[in-house]
Amino acid sequence: MARRTALFTLHQALGARMVDFGGWDMPLQYGSQIAEHHAVRRAAGVFDVSHMCVVDLKGAAVRPFLQRLFANDVGKLEAPGKALYGCMLNEEAGVVDDLIVYFLGEREFRAVVNAGTRDKDLAWMRRHAESFGVEVIERSDLAMLAVQGPEARRRVADLLSAAGAQRALALGTFFGAQIGDWFVSRTGYTGEDGFEIMLPPGQAEGLWRALNAAGVASCGLGARDTLRLEAGMNLYGSDMDERTNPLESGLAWTVALTPGRAFVGRQALEKASAAGLNRKLVGLVLEDRGVLRAHQRVITAAGAGEVTSGTFSPTLERSIALARVPVAASGTLQVEIRGQLHEARIVKPPFVRRGQPLVG
Repeated sequence: MARRTALFTLHQALGARMVDFGGWDMPLQYGSQIAEHHAVRRAAGVFDVSHMCVVDLKGAAVRPFLQRLFANDVGKLEAPGKALYGCMLNEEAGVVDDLIVYFLGEREFRAVVNAGTRDKDLAWMRRHAESFGVEVIERSDLAMLAVQGPEARRRVADLLSAAGAQRALALGTFFGAQIGDWFVSRTGYTGEDGFEIMLPPGQAEGLWRALNAAGVASCGLGARDTLRLEAGMNLYGSDMDERTNPLESGLAWTVALTPGRAFVGRQALEKASAAGLNRKLVGLVLEDRGVLRAHQRVITAAGAGEVTSGTFSPTLERSIALARVPVAASGTLQVEIRGQLHEARIVKPPFVRRGQPLVG
């Protein structure tokens, strides 16, 4: 039986179309997926992301533990609440998962990992934590909502006390803070500003309904996917996984090769880099009519590739994709859609930022 979040009954009451996602019953959409997408780009939308796994990491050696486990450098995390995005790698430099890590104190960090990799990630963390004496705590006692869009932060602040609103609105990008019962972080997966809020499950429905009453649209996984793809953000299991490394997944910026820092997968990653990459992840814009979808064959002058994620972009009103292609590929190429070849153009993601198109 699929897992359910604390908001499952509310989603049903709101008429959501429910689907299985990573072993969870989740809302795909409540009405028009395109309308939900535009609501986030133009105003504000709220998503149930309680299927994501919040993990608290505690112990005297928690920072050295994360230096070993995380391909990015947690040495950058000095101010309380500061967050960092990056990957956990296996010994072959394949991506075990991508995650966000928050610095809460020298003996306590927090991580948020993907729903579909939850059990694998917890096992991986605990395997490595043992030798550091670090406690890995799955926070199944927390729900999580994402409120995203140009008006999102103000709509959330209006529901807080004056002091809480001031603290929330003062948060810098990729910072979080405990405000009452809520951990509020200025992070997201849509390419828009906003908050992700971790809170007791019993408070989640009240917050959702209060946001709806304030004009924030209920949004499902369908809109979340089109938004993240317009923002050029990878989806684990599609754009990267344990068979790919960060360098060929457009994630080189998340790898910190700080001298002397030994993290899992570093040697294999340096070896792959020295040998020269054969593949890279690029953005595509379809020049013809049609819709780009995952696993479609890509044909370039440098060899074949594959679409990893594709969709119709409501903001651009054309089809876009991420694709893994030979490293020498450039300019235009062809994508096979239902047996027919269609012309597409390589572009640098993101496609849309803060609601503004970045590609023509």
